Amino acid sequence: MQLNDSQQPMSRLLAGCVSEPSRVTTAVPRRIAAAHDASPYLLTPQAVVRAASSDEVGALMREARAAGVPLTLRGGGTSLAGQAGGDGIQVDVRTFWRKAEILDEGARIRLQPGLTVRQANARLARHGRRLGPDPASESACTIGGLVANNSSGMNCGIQDNAYRTIESLQFVLPSGTVVDTAAADADQALRAREPELHAGLLRLRDRVRGSAASRATIERLFAMKNTMGYGLNSFLDHDTAADILAHLMIGSEGTLGFVAEAVFRTVPLLPHTATGLLILPDIAQATDALPALVASGARTVELLDAASLRVAQGATDPVDVLTGLHVTGHAALLVEFAEETAEALEHTLGTAAPVLARIATIAPAGLSRVPAERNRLWHLRKGLYTAVAGARRPGTTALLEDVAVPMEQLTAASRGLIGLFQEHGYEDAVIFGHARDGNLHFMLTQDFDSAREIDRYARFTDAMVDLVLDHGGTLKAEHGTGRAMAPFVRRQYGGELYDVMGELKELCDPHRVLNPGVLLDDDPGAHLRHLKSVPPVDPAVDACVECGYCEPVCPTADATTTPRQRIALMREIALAEASGDTVTHRALVEDYDYAAVDSCAVDSLCVTACPVTIDTGAVMKRLRAERHGGTAQRAASAVASHWQGSVGGVRTLLKAGHAVPEPLSRTATAVLRTLGATELVPAWASDMPRSGPARPAPRNPEGARAVFFAACIGSVFAPEENPHQPQAGVAAAFLRLCARAGVRVRVPELSGLCCGTPWQSKGYTRGHRTMAERTLGALWEATEQGRLPVVSDASSCTHGLQQLIDVLPEDRREQFAGLRVVDSVAFAVDELLPALPAPRVVESLALHPTCSTAHLGIDGALRALADALGGEVTVPDTWGCCAFAGDRGLLHPEITASATARQAAEINERTHDAYASCNRTCEMGMTRATGRTYRHILELLDDATA
Repeated sequence: MQLNDSQQPMSRLLAGCVSEPSRVTTAVPRRIAAAHDASPYLLTPQAVVRAASSDEVGALMREARAAGVPLTLRGGGTSLAGQAGGDGIQVDVRTFWRKAEILDEGARIRLQPGLTVRQANARLARHGRRLGPDPASESACTIGGLVANNSSGMNCGIQDNAYRTIESLQFVLPSGTVVDTAAADADQALRAREPELHAGLLRLRDRVRGSAASRATIERLFAMKNTMGYGLNSFLDHDTAADILAHLMIGSEGTLGFVAEAVFRTVPLLPHTATGLLILPDIAQATDALPALVASGARTVELLDAASLRVAQGATDPVDVLTGLHVTGHAALLVEFAEETAEALEHTLGTAAPVLARIATIAPAGLSRVPAERNRLWHLRKGLYTAVAGARRPGTTALLEDVAVPMEQLTAASRGLIGLFQEHGYEDAVIFGHARDGNLHFMLTQDFDSAREIDRYARFTDAMVDLVLDHGGTLKAEHGTGRAMAPFVRRQYGGELYDVMGELKELCDPHRVLNPGVLLDDDPGAHLRHLKSVPPVDPAVDACVECGYCEPVCPTADATTTPRQRIALMREIALAEASGDTVTHRALVEDYDYAAVDSCAVDSLCVTACPVTIDTGAVMKRLRAERHGGTAQRAASAVASHWQGSVGGVRTLLKAGHAVPEPLSRTATAVLRTLGATELVPAWASDMPRSGPARPAPRNPEGARAVFFAACIGSVFAPEENPHQPQAGVAAAFLRLCARAGVRVRVPELSGLCCGTPWQSKGYTRGHRTMAERTLGALWEATEQGRLPVVSDASSCTHGLQQLIDVLPEDRREQFAGLRVVDSVAFAVDELLPALPAPRVVESLALHPTCSTAHLGIDGALRALADALGGEVTVPDTWGCCAFAGDRGLLHPEITASATARQAAEINERTHDAYASCNRTCEMGMTRATGRTYRHILELLDDATA
């Protein structure tokens, strides 16, 4: 792609700042894809750079300063106020920044900015610890964003937020200077390297401390959750310039420097918990109950207004206490008590009982310790975002804002907000939030595509600012100032403290290159510029709020595009077409085929993380189908009708490929791929498996308890060689285990039958339907019209078989409604393991769950089989889909290489005695990535019980 005149020199300029020039891109599609985040703002960068070290970030900052180009640091892009986007250089500080080090048995943890909060907590959980900040976006929020926004959450209040729990920081200043406050001489080093900055910080410290009015304002605002402006409490809490600067970095939203590493003091996990939903007549009674609840030991108290309750009643599975309730002006408190021991919880609940009894609830205030019931209550609270965002009118943006007021002002502020919603026509707005902290979230939907709508939003914002400040509150409690509230910082703090913030910015970033327009902006209308247009493009994705929750589970995130970016690019293509921008439209469309459609693993893990349940994988399958013409669809259907011969042909080709010299096989497949067969012909590699054994012969024993469907992938690709068994492979292992356990299974004639996944993933809908008709008909007969379950020995095939009924026309689906399909892993746990001999111990086992085990809900069963082998079982903290995706790892090996890189490195930090998964192609992918032999877990169980 051609670069314009301004981009070509920038590309060359920035390439000199990083060790691998390929990590710099100025290509239009990549820049546009990277621009989108969870906020209502959109600025497209001129270049995107994946930095890999502090030295590289420092070099990029210096280059940006010399060129006068803005620079924005980008992690997860979950920030809601516009702090993660800019129109200059966007520096990705997530991809290569995911290291974690446990210190003092979990009492502390050293983290790089690219890990998510959930990934960090997964490492701490085995030590009974967690991070203090607990943002609701923990699955996608990165540590860098957590520090940059001074994140808190539902439980941590202000005592356990990022500011209070960070012990030390390593950060890079715009000059390139690296400061590490863990060093004993950190302050002396800062004074030596940055004398003007050091002296200026002490001058500002004394200025703030010398003003009684400034001290009073700071103490009042930071007694609440407050992320508005810079953390000026640093000047009161700390004495040395290095400590002051480190704590000013927290919540600075990438405007003062780059935090490369943080050491956190952790807090204990509280495993013993009781949760309940208290329904009260009105919001005043709910807020009046707060002080006593907090004093009684409640760790969490979440407020839900009447609009929230009405939304919750519309859920598919509403909680019992809301069923039949006619909501008028009601409100609710979601209350949770948690302690380290059961005894401590009993004591706390005993203390709280009289308090709960005095609260005038509509229904009895019961507290549950049952995990399933507690999860339903939390699903109600967290599902508010899903319900409102998912139901919004196409083309509108879901805005989630937050404020905080003193506790005694909470009722008045809540009522005032409700009045503003009515006054400005936000009929679908809801209020909920962390009531124990006086922290209110409100959510509304907004159209930014007309001047009238923008004016409505502006008038509402001005009124909301007046309301919150009149009640002594802060305009940002958790989500950061960003662009949304930057014009209002002066109004909240006053001129003197605003000037202190301006001088601080000047000291750290005199050239104003770091995130300009974020956190401080003198333009009173800055929050109304760069607003994002969200055109409707497809009912399947229009609900997307571009939050990025999907990205940590996406296997192509580090290689091509993520689900968020795939949807954002669909919108950008529509906008370019509507505006007549043919150049941009052509560039986006040409790039989209590979970067979005072809490279997608279509594993649909994104839907498990998406708050509005969008299955981007399914959309990519549909787009593949739309590219196929009638001839291709008929050919795919013919393959399905003659599948036995097709499988035989593939096995023959594999034999031929191994029979000739490897360079010849490589050349032959390369030529075919060059001629346009990249989606059909794999790139030959030295580790290409040989052809597999024939599927098991039919058998029909008396008293069969299941019908065994051996996946055809086991006959296409040979299993790893097993010196202990002449008949290797999972199908043979499963049948031996059944015989050993005394469980009889029927094997039907499997020739020509398949789960349909090859057609589904490639978008060959006619072939998929043809195979569904054949396979379902055969299995319906073999199972005696559904009396027996079908057991499949590959998790992806189990998932595919379960989905086959949906392929049929609606009038045909009822015919097969009784068909049950279970995975061999779950069947082995329930039916085989109790009857098998005690397995010989495997000392250490590396286990790779698959995307299909996640969809099937059998990760627990897979782990149970691994545990039954008796040794230490390790699922990598960096686990993710391997992206082999049937044959995708053969067609596009670069995708699987990227998807498996981090977990392969973690696995290879030590040697295990065995390596297991439950799907042949996933085993191939992990074997390729690690150089270790992965086998099906049932093969290991077969060996261990023989």
